[in-house]
Amino acid sequence: MHFVTGGANNGKAKWVKSFYGLTEIHYWKSPSDKPKIPIDVSRFYGNVVVLERMEEWIKGLTEDASLEECRAIWRSLLGIWQSWESENKERTVVIIGTDITKGIVPLEREERDWRDLTGWAYQDLTEAADRVDVIWYGLNQQLK
Repeated sequence: MHFVTGGANNGKAKWVKSFYGLTEIHYWKSPSDKPKIPIDVSRFYGNVVVLERMEEWIKGLTEDASLEECRAIWRSLLGIWQSWESENKERTVVIIGTDITKGIVPLEREERDWRDLTGWAYQDLTEAADRVDVIWYGLNQQLK
């Protein structure tokens, strides 16, 4: 698994496309394509699966469950994606997520919960990932 994060509009998707040499035949999904986080890995195709704007999918989790339930769902999803990868050593799930955890803490509880859950999810993802990159202004810094 490969986690790519950084600020909004800092070139994360462009960097991933270049790094993996991706074409249109790869599975690339974002919340605008599908409102719920992809669970059905049988629909994945290609050896590189990219799940973009993960912070938006995480926000969707908070609409249906408590923070504790969201964390359990998230960890389950990581296991599902890791299992899909382990079926074939050529497979990689790339998760792109904007870092929303810096700056001013929101006043609204829902926004704070989303920010907190995203931070916890990114920590879990960083632990599970084989590689982690931060992209700022189109340049990567490999953290793991």
